[in-house]
Amino acid sequence: MISVSLKFNKFKMVLKTFNLDEGTYQKFADFCKQNGISMSKQIDIFIKAQIEEKPRVRAEYLQRLENIRKGKFIKVGGIEDFKKRYA
Repeated sequence: MISVSLKFNKFKMVLKTFNLDEGTYQKFADFCKQNGISMSKQIDIFIKAQIEEKPRVRAEYLQRLENIRKGKFIKVGGIEDFKKRYA
């Protein structure tokens, strides 16, 4: 089992212990090292994403999106087809 230290806000560090599979921890540690990212920051971002409220979408936007999806589209094909049709 692995002990993980997490930063929950800008002003203080909070030490919390989580039980992680050692293989999972090692893979994540390797991933973070290869990509030059902070493990603590990634865990902090993940936790925030889990607890934050999902953004709300207005009904008007959803209706406009549906209208666009149902709209008429012109198949252009490749660049040569485009040039023939519109040049």
